[in-house]
Amino acid sequence: MTTLITLPDTGDVVSTVPKRLFIAGAWVDALAGDTLPVEDPATGEVLCHVADGRAEDGQRAVAAAVAAQAEWARTAPRARSEILRRAYEIVLSRTDELARLMTLEMGKPLAEARGEVAYAAEFLRWFSEEAVRVEGGFATLPDGRNRMLLMRQPVGPCLLITPWNFPLAMGARKIGPAVAAGCTMVLKPAPQTPLSSLALAEILAEAGLPAGVLNVVPTSRAGEVVEPLLRGGQIRKLSFTGSTQVGRILLAQCAEKVVRPSMELGGNAPFIVFDDADLDTAVAGAMVAKMRNMGEACTAANRFFVHRSVADEFAARLAERMGALVVGPGTQPGVDVGPLIDRTGRGKVEELVADAVAHGARVLVGGVVPDGPGYFYPPTVLAGVADDSQLLRTEIFGPVAAILTFDDEDDIVSVANDTEWGLVGYVFTRDLDRALRVSERLEVGMVGLNTGLVSNPAAPFGGVKQSGLGREGGRVGIDEFLEYKYVAVPV
Repeated sequence: MTTLITLPDTGDVVSTVPKRLFIAGAWVDALAGDTLPVEDPATGEVLCHVADGRAEDGQRAVAAAVAAQAEWARTAPRARSEILRRAYEIVLSRTDELARLMTLEMGKPLAEARGEVAYAAEFLRWFSEEAVRVEGGFATLPDGRNRMLLMRQPVGPCLLITPWNFPLAMGARKIGPAVAAGCTMVLKPAPQTPLSSLALAEILAEAGLPAGVLNVVPTSRAGEVVEPLLRGGQIRKLSFTGSTQVGRILLAQCAEKVVRPSMELGGNAPFIVFDDADLDTAVAGAMVAKMRNMGEACTAANRFFVHRSVADEFAARLAERMGALVVGPGTQPGVDVGPLIDRTGRGKVEELVADAVAHGARVLVGGVVPDGPGYFYPPTVLAGVADDSQLLRTEIFGPVAAILTFDDEDDIVSVANDTEWGLVGYVFTRDLDRALRVSERLEVGMVGLNTGLVSNPAAPFGGVKQSGLGREGGRVGIDEFLEYKYVAVPV
């Protein structure tokens, strides 16, 4: 039986974080003096208020980034590397306070928040190492008339837009390669979770990042702030993580000035369990792929396709594991599952579950919103989900596992690919030929083969179809922030 802990605990860590805009190396108020509330999703109460930028604040930030670009691009790669390395060490040294801050503004349990701090820090370390490995080339061209000198240079001022679900890691995943490549930045964090971004900006300044290289503008008016920057001609690159719907709008705005975009958008991950799968491994993988971040992740398993011969046993085991999880404020010891981000997010999950049940799904565990404050939703397993259920065609973004059965490999690959998204897929089988065959056939950018965790700073993260453009992390992550320049030199 899932237990709900209701003791609120906010602590003092919020009071130590800057609450203003960070522009040109200084903490400043929004010009209009506006502020936005930051809510604790475990209680529904306001933790604090931070400066709420408007269009004119975005213009101040981009002006600072433009002013700093030329000098920052000339900075030695080793100097950029050492700034990122120092930031990595500071982040790790403040793991507990950063984790607590993240838990308070976003909801995830402290243990998971500590894991995100380590994950975020690793991006800073990874790109500190990549900063000194940017290479060009030299060759004689085939006609023998010219030599080719190939340079790699920073793309220029960047606009970085991060989501609320991984507020520290997504900031580090974008800032790290931009700093390594020699680009200046304007960062717009999600309005629900600005504190982690502001704390990270403070750490980077402490690590020696020059004024104007990173500028941070929290805002509740994203459209008002972002559109003029993309259409203004000074931003040369957009890196966005968020919904596909918003991504389409931003792509249209990028088109006018041909701003270079990279986007990590929505997902509808299939989780396929074949009849020969090790069910212990499959259930363990399902718990990670579904319950990481309370299911509020673009990589979360969304559609569970289980071979008919093992479906009942898999569902029973998964329901038992999900039902044993403890739900409550993430700051409390022993909690496995925190609240969803806000009332709207929880309401969406409620509606999707109700629709599935109306179409014949059976609730094996969960499915009922607990009494009390906060935006909690219990871990839920649904069996017998009908093909026309809404939750199969959209991201659930909550702790709900929807199980369907299948009989044939070809059919299930076709069904798994029948979606506009293609971020990640999960495959569980002990047949090596099948494992490779299905991994190749899935229309996704990443595959978890007998594992529920694919994210790693050393691996390229991203999707195909309407799950995005470009890759973050890995050896290719810095490429998004670099341009090639070819110089022809006569022989």
